[in-house]
Amino acid sequence: MPLRKWLTRFVTGLLILFTALVSVGITAPADGPFSITITPVFFQLDATALAESRGRALGVDVDVKIGSMHMHFGWTPVPLG
Repeated sequence: MPLRKWLTRFVTGLLILFTALVSVGITAPADGPFSITITPVFFQLDATALAESRGRALGVDVDVKIGSMHMHFGWTPVPLG
């Protein structure tokens, strides 16, 4: 099998797997073993966020929970602080 065909199938399989994991994680209950929570952030201007340079506007917070591991990502186009 040519390398290009193998690589195309591999990338397509990864995209399908990623899409399936995201859709299952978003629809899973928050207390389940695997969940993804996406929360819009209009303004986050509390004193702690500003002191740690985490103040933001018009962004999203993404929380990913896999078993006992918890990851938090935040993104904003307008950083404050």
